[in-house]
Amino acid sequence: MMLEIKDLRAKIGEKEIIKGLNLNLEKGKVHAIMGPNGAGKSTLSKTIVGHYEVEVTGGDILFKGESIVDMEPEERALKGIFMSFQNPVEVPGVTNAYFLRTAVNAKREYEGKEPLNAAEFLRMAREYAKLLGMKPEMLNRSLNVGFSGGEKKRNEILQMLMLDPDLIILDEIDSGLDIDALKAVSEGINKIKSPEKTFLIITHYSRILEYVKPDYIHILKDGKVVKTGGYELVKKLEAEGYKAIEEEQ
Repeated sequence: MMLEIKDLRAKIGEKEIIKGLNLNLEKGKVHAIMGPNGAGKSTLSKTIVGHYEVEVTGGDILFKGESIVDMEPEERALKGIFMSFQNPVEVPGVTNAYFLRTAVNAKREYEGKEPLNAAEFLRMAREYAKLLGMKPEMLNRSLNVGFSGGEKKRNEILQMLMLDPDLIILDEIDSGLDIDALKAVSEGINKIKSPEKTFLIITHYSRILEYVKPDYIHILKDGKVVKTGGYELVKKLEAEGYKAIEEEQ
């Protein structure tokens, strides 16, 4: 099992949002989490990566069998957990290339590998940027500064491809994308899919799931997983909405 979440409870400020959540993410599988607004989807993703806003008040999170609830976010990232954010931060004065090369080589050092030199890094970065339909000059721009919404999402997927993580959490990666950007992002996701990697896609919409076929759909409501099924669950939601799921409980 890639990730095991056991009776997890978490809060932001004084408000408990995750309320005894249980979830297993199998290695090599694509999992999608859907649910109404306020269900706790984004809070769950932040809890997994150790975001400073979230306080875990109970339960455990095991990554490859090891508890990570007391680990710093940086250590979780080095161990192979990646998350794309809904609204990526802008960092003026730090180029995209510098940020990426620093992150990639920090992970390689942690894994006992030789760092990429400038030529090796640029070759890899340009190859992936081309796959995602990104202009090469974006690598020399300040990180996310002046990027459109679609460019920011493509850039998140570029980071994912370069860092080659084991657990990939995509929090509303499809939000605000036009069809061309959605296809490019989906192609980047599909390129890295393998029996060694696990995806957790958090989304309000089914359109990205048409390009990145999930193995499991988990429905979140009021801080808990209330139903798990296959892709057919997406069609049920489209036809009947979340109310149909609630009526089954």
